[in-house]
Amino acid sequence: MFDQYKSQLPDIDPSETEEWLESLESLIDVDGPQRAAYVLRAVLSRARDLNVGVPPLIQTPYINTIPVEEEPEFPGDEMMEKRIRRMIRWNAMAMVQRANKRFPGIGGHISTYASSASLYEVGFNHFFRGPDSSTGGDQLFIQGHAAPGIYARAFLEGRLSREKLDSFRRETNGAGLSSYPHPWLMPDFWQFPTVSMGLGAMAAIYQARYNRYLHNRGLTDTSDCRVWAFLGDGECDEPETLGALSVATREGLNNLKFVVNCNLQRLDGPVRGNGKVIQELEAVFRGAGWHVIKVIWGPEWDPIFANDVDGALVKRCNEVVDGQFQKYSVSDGAYIRKDFCNGDPAMELLLKNIPDEALPKLRRGGHSYRKLYAAYKRAIEYTDGPVAILCKTVKGWTLGEGFEASNVTHQMKKLDLDHLRMFRDTLELPIPDDRLEEAPYFHPGDQSDEVKYLKERRHALGGSLPTRRAPKTPLNCPEDKIFEEAFKGGGKAEVSTTMAFVRLLRGLLRDKKIGKNVVPIIPDEGRTFGMDALFREVGIYASMGQKYEPVDANHFLYYRESQNGQILEEGITEAGSMASFQAAGTSYATHATTTIPFYLFYSMFGFQRTADQIWQCGDARARGFLLGCTAGRTTLNGEGLQHQDGHSLLYANAVPSCRAYDPAYAYETSVIVRDGLKRMLDKDEDGLYYITLYNENYNMPAMPEGAEEGILKGMYKLPSITPLPEKPEAKLQLFGSGTILQSVRNAQQILAEQYNISAEVWSVTSYQQLYRDARRAARHNRFNPRGKKHVPYVTEVLEGAEGPVVAASDWISELPQIISDFVPNRYVVLGTDGYGRSDTREALRRHFEVDTASIVITALSTLYREGKIKAKVVNEAMRSFEWSKDKPDPVTL
Repeated sequence: MFDQYKSQLPDIDPSETEEWLESLESLIDVDGPQRAAYVLRAVLSRARDLNVGVPPLIQTPYINTIPVEEEPEFPGDEMMEKRIRRMIRWNAMAMVQRANKRFPGIGGHISTYASSASLYEVGFNHFFRGPDSSTGGDQLFIQGHAAPGIYARAFLEGRLSREKLDSFRRETNGAGLSSYPHPWLMPDFWQFPTVSMGLGAMAAIYQARYNRYLHNRGLTDTSDCRVWAFLGDGECDEPETLGALSVATREGLNNLKFVVNCNLQRLDGPVRGNGKVIQELEAVFRGAGWHVIKVIWGPEWDPIFANDVDGALVKRCNEVVDGQFQKYSVSDGAYIRKDFCNGDPAMELLLKNIPDEALPKLRRGGHSYRKLYAAYKRAIEYTDGPVAILCKTVKGWTLGEGFEASNVTHQMKKLDLDHLRMFRDTLELPIPDDRLEEAPYFHPGDQSDEVKYLKERRHALGGSLPTRRAPKTPLNCPEDKIFEEAFKGGGKAEVSTTMAFVRLLRGLLRDKKIGKNVVPIIPDEGRTFGMDALFREVGIYASMGQKYEPVDANHFLYYRESQNGQILEEGITEAGSMASFQAAGTSYATHATTTIPFYLFYSMFGFQRTADQIWQCGDARARGFLLGCTAGRTTLNGEGLQHQDGHSLLYANAVPSCRAYDPAYAYETSVIVRDGLKRMLDKDEDGLYYITLYNENYNMPAMPEGAEEGILKGMYKLPSITPLPEKPEAKLQLFGSGTILQSVRNAQQILAEQYNISAEVWSVTSYQQLYRDARRAARHNRFNPRGKKHVPYVTEVLEGAEGPVVAASDWISELPQIISDFVPNRYVVLGTDGYGRSDTREALRRHFEVDTASIVITALSTLYREGKIKAKVVNEAMRSFEWSKDKPDPVTL
């Protein structure tokens, strides 16, 4: 290795180099490798201080990062805070205990908060700024399973009543406490949903970045706003948890602090039984450029380490794996002494004066207020980038035998009477024995010193947290002139709905009232979607501006990055783009600054790839527009199976706050976007819009008079493009959506001219909206048997419409089928069922049986089944279109 290094960098003084190497060898021979490692680390640290440019070490010994001599004075009343913490611990347990005793199986988690109580309380008492602070408040991403502890603190503050605590996980009456952080269910309390493992971490990174975006664009001052993300070591197994760490470093996010609760325990067993998860995470964070602070050992270890002059203790700490440290947590002192010393006389000497009964009481650092305060203080003082604080704790701490560090502790929901008594005694709370079985809540009274102290600390920091405030947005939907271009149609020009939307977006960006609040988001696909004109016009956000001359600088549409750029061009990361979307879509509540995100993406890589994040956005009450470009299974014809989307509209149906539309024309898209802006801005409604956009060019007609209501409700009748027969052989109805509407309209013409069939064409913009309306009507009728019957919109508009209905779209047939119960006519559905593949659009539509020929043949076949025409008409049509009755079913291919 050294020879290779020499061959690349010439040694200008070989003799001096040899002296350094000999000195190292001598140090190892005399003082051993431990001393040599210490000296090398000290030299490297000093080299960095002198700007030599040596890369940082990615792993340090298994000890606290901050030496005891560098710890600051703890500014609070440690005993007071300890008493408060004990009350919160008890009430968090009591909430889950009482819920499961009255309603077995209701669930909840005791052990997570038990291990992390100190982590949160140090922050609440000394670091987390509330919404009334001059900074505007910090954002807290709280570990989902720790929710009972957050409720218990709010109870002491007087924010939640005993009755509220007793409604934990019982929310159907609208007044309960949600199981985890859910802003949708508790819109005045929780800031962010986090319990879907890994998503909270990624959301926190992009939230910190978005805070900078808001500040750099002059929308609001977030210069002193911090983002704190609490997560577990087991949660770091999720790729999403650690997948965006480099973003935080690249953006220089010194406003971001991760606190990882390393209790070494997953749901079923150790996180890293045969390894050391803290060391692993340190390497990951440091390797990504984060500053890492390890809080491993409590103050009881300080004098032991002070006597470790030979490094025997550090060496043994580095050797023992996490599974064995967990074993120590449930073992007596004799076992700990024997195993930890491992026959090493130096170790035995270090522990000689510590009695066996004291060994199990040597705390881990995550349970020490002083150690945590020192770590948090250093974290907020560090200004060169993001910080990760790795805190070693015991899962189920203070809960007693059978709970602490047990493999089953995560699943424990109730304590028996003996454990309740033990827990009470450990916490030294004045709860009488005759009330223990009911696990009563403990509140010392509003005038108690503890409650006064707790409230004073929060008042000094700017108010209670977590708190969510959502003032009425001052913005309004722009005037109709922005939308009217699409209403008028495109004349003879042919464009795609994607390009038509980009024109609309450009108009919104130029609007004097809301333009600066529009946030376009793209994952490295702007040129694909025809957005490159916006690069120059509004710029791409770059936290450090543009330090280079772009290769296309001499072009009119060059790639322009700017510190106040408006477009979030996220690179190849749909997950990161969705995290930005959530930050932008919740800014109205997070910062009382409304921004309107328009996120454009390949439709296949939206709901399929990031459905969990879209659900998270719904929970967070985000507002914004999701634009599924290159939608459908046959328009992105050359890309094949993995890129072709025929099912995202079904995914969208599952998100209650999402309105999903599949427009065929530019005017339909404009009507839908305008409706969304009116709801989000004028009516102050929370919700998402999913709008599919296609890349196929065709003529964009003017909007028919009176079409707006039908567009928003889900369907409306189109004017015929060809004269319909005056005395037809039969009549039928054709439903078309998106790009396949063109095939439907062609089928209408063929049926009229070649078969004397009168077919009326309907543009179905949203099967979802038709279904939701029909479901509401059906539900009303079910529970109001004597009341006025509600008629679903789809049923109402089809009243008097003659003949069967044939529906065709670029989506799998399950989508149109959702309204089958409410269509009064015979209903036949065509869809793109089966895996996608590459070919021409024409071939793909024939393959999936949604082309014009398929629609005509299906229409004729359906009319034959109804006795309206003869079988030979169908057979002749099949021969005319070269259709084989033995054609394989695309689902099976």
